Amino acid sequence: MYDLVIRNGRVATALEVVEADIGISRGIVTALAQQLPDGRETIDAKGRIVTPGGVDSHCHIEQLAASGMMNADTFETATRAAALGGTTTVIPFAAQHVGMSLKQVVEDYHRAADRGAMVDYAFHMIVTDPRAEVMRDELPALVRDGHASLKCFLTYDRLRVHDEQFLDVLAAARAQGCMVCVHAENHGMITWMGKRLIERGYHRPIYHVPSHPRLGEQEAINRAISMAALIDQPLMIFHVSTAEGLAVIRRWQGDGQKVFGETCTQYLTMTSHDLERPGIEGAKWICSPPLRDADDGRALWDGLRQGVLSTVSSDHAPYGMDETGKLAQGEEPHFKQIANGMGGIGLRMPVLFDRMVADGMLGLNAFVRLTATEPARIYGLHPRKGTIAIGSDADLVIWDAERRTTIDDGTIADGSGYTAYVGRTITGWPETVLRRGEVVASEGMVRAAAGSGAFLARAGGPFAEPSGRIAPELDPKRNFGAELYRPIG
Repeated sequence: MYDLVIRNGRVATALEVVEADIGISRGIVTALAQQLPDGRETIDAKGRIVTPGGVDSHCHIEQLAASGMMNADTFETATRAAALGGTTTVIPFAAQHVGMSLKQVVEDYHRAADRGAMVDYAFHMIVTDPRAEVMRDELPALVRDGHASLKCFLTYDRLRVHDEQFLDVLAAARAQGCMVCVHAENHGMITWMGKRLIERGYHRPIYHVPSHPRLGEQEAINRAISMAALIDQPLMIFHVSTAEGLAVIRRWQGDGQKVFGETCTQYLTMTSHDLERPGIEGAKWICSPPLRDADDGRALWDGLRQGVLSTVSSDHAPYGMDETGKLAQGEEPHFKQIANGMGGIGLRMPVLFDRMVADGMLGLNAFVRLTATEPARIYGLHPRKGTIAIGSDADLVIWDAERRTTIDDGTIADGSGYTAYVGRTITGWPETVLRRGEVVASEGMVRAAAGSGAFLARAGGPFAEPSGRIAPELDPKRNFGAELYRPIG
């Protein structure tokens, strides 16, 4: 007998939509058929859509910034919001700062997640100090333990790695068979523009936008991919925000380079005009890269439609609108003094369902692919996560596709206390959410216990063999950089 049967739903994957019952035993999908026999429990999903649980592959949870500021969420509050919004797997960051042991950092974040996570999780490791002993002595064991992805910044004074350091990280990642992700903006352009804007009295939040020149994204994306091509290392470009940045990725993909692109909900649904608020209110819409123009949003939708962009994440990075967060530098800070980040982990799936499915922008299969299947595949979690298939974890979302919801600050459950999506009316809402066959959220209530989420150890992504070597048949070309990726000695 099945532990649970979900009956009469329209079951959607990245490839198809079928009328089927889902049989679940020991947290695993064990049957997909019509008219399954009864289980110990039954959920009637008649008139509902059933999708895989969302995989949010870019979110900042209980993360200490280089400035020493902690963001507004604990693992408990962030993953509560995630569960309510239909996300059952998250990949936040274990953030190293200069001088820190990467091994110790990962252990610290594990303790925080063990204490609070309500959904399943993995970690990207942020590397800001790729000292030889970190790359040589700590990274291999961390990858063996299932931490199969790294992130680097090409900007920000306390976070960025220089080009030669980034090449060291790419080479180490190639040797270990893990994915590298990058925040690609030109540091010099941002520093130069920000200084001159402040000197000339342009202080309001809206000036955060020109302080991050769109050419800076274009240049840095091209430079990052060029370095990855030298080493022949797969690369994910995080939070693409401009049409120019998208065009760079499209060109490199056309040349056969193993590069992926990600964008975020806010770049698809908001513009820089959202920062044009009275006083300091626009600080709620400050994120990095900044919100761009409507033409960029249209280009990004085309990038998703064409497959140039593979995933849509939240880049959840919440800060309270008070002295603990956005106003830590006073009640009237200039834009350079305002913490960069926007909450969104709980609204990513509903807002994207509204645009992709209810509004017909991309359709139901694409919604599943971009919010669940592709992030799971790219980061080594598929087919356990990101799909509905026999043998997969029973991470499921039952959607009321007709429900209309007007978002207000009370809609969200994360720690920020407000949402940048306020006032938006959307169609479609996650009615019931299951994680490994257990109902973790239903009818606006969370049922999961803090700490009940499980760590997901991962091997390499789609271009890595189990041995950690890049699969040779997938190498589009050889070059000296790729041949010399192993360190001497």
